[in-house]
Amino acid sequence: MSRSSRKNNASCFGLIFLAIFVLVGIIYTATGSDLLGIFTSTGTPQSSTLTPLLPPTNTFDVGTSVSSWWEIYFTDPLTVNDPNNYAGSIEDTLIQKINAAQTSIHIASFEFNLTPVAEALVAAHNRGVDVRWVTDDESGLGADGNPGRGQFALLQNAGIQVRSDDRSALMHNKFWVFDGQTVWSGSTNITASGIFEQDSNVIVIHSPEVAAMYERQFSEMWDGQFGPQLPSTVELQSANLNGTNIQVLFSPEDHVVDKLIALVNTSQASIRFLAFSFTDYPLADAMRQRAAAGVDVSGVWETVGSETDASELKTLFCAHIPVRQDGNPQFMHNKFIVIDSRIVITGSLNYSSSADESNNENVIILDNPDVAALYLQYFDRIWGQAHAPDPVKIPCQ
Repeated sequence: MSRSSRKNNASCFGLIFLAIFVLVGIIYTATGSDLLGIFTSTGTPQSSTLTPLLPPTNTFDVGTSVSSWWEIYFTDPLTVNDPNNYAGSIEDTLIQKINAAQTSIHIASFEFNLTPVAEALVAAHNRGVDVRWVTDDESGLGADGNPGRGQFALLQNAGIQVRSDDRSALMHNKFWVFDGQTVWSGSTNITASGIFEQDSNVIVIHSPEVAAMYERQFSEMWDGQFGPQLPSTVELQSANLNGTNIQVLFSPEDHVVDKLIALVNTSQASIRFLAFSFTDYPLADAMRQRAAAGVDVSGVWETVGSETDASELKTLFCAHIPVRQDGNPQFMHNKFIVIDSRIVITGSLNYSSSADESNNENVIILDNPDVAALYLQYFDRIWGQAHAPDPVKIPCQ
């Protein structure tokens, strides 16, 4: 074979290889499927090192992070704050998941006023997806006639069933289950304020095993069981995903705060928390005792209510533990604790006796340093916007 022929053949092979590489790249970008193993490691995947499956939702560097089985989102009211332009927001992400659902969307969520989400749910229902919603009687269905509301009526008029708890305590959950495969949870209410004004978080878990835990809770509430009526199935609410231990808890039946205190008591190095409402003294006292034992404890309270007699801000502040009040003119609505840069506790549960003993709430606990790192980065952002309490307003005896 002549030199020119070999050169021409090499050029052809090069062009063919380039075309294959580009085609595989297009398929990988569109579907996440790496047919030839070019773009992903063949070793055991670690959560935060995987290529994200979705683009960032905002300019905050940990506004979103996606792995093979979890997604973490944080609201960013400083830059993503226009409900009329929800592209790239948590609302947009939720609508994408609604549009992708094939068989079922089961929702237990406290309140609702986002029309684009309602329209996406109606479209899902019209294509045969089983859409059902359990909400609170007062802040959910009872508020649907208020200005800016009517989204539940939109669902019901389309034939989607919506049920409420019809009791004085709250159906305060904020979880969604898609196709019995994926759980959406966290502290974010599905409202314009919750997504575009408040500081809050969302965690998404892709696991049929975890989804089954939430489906069981949803089914019980759908059948009219709320509050102390609900049976505890806590022994069925743990899983291990890719080496991460996960525990799901529901209040009031699982006595959640007692379990959080037990976790706090295991801390050896650090505790960080963000709390919309923190009025539970035993939990605050457990943190105070760990701080006295040398654990690095700090946290941020939502400013509204933090200076009342019921708030436990004073318990930690007067023990000389670094605590702050948030700087968001709306609400800092998070309810999470990070222990020893590994254990993340998040969900709908405020740290109060009513949340623990009366309301319907959910909490998910993960032992995962990668997830914890994201929550800690977010904590640092909220901490930087917060301010120290005024000693005049919180006198220590």
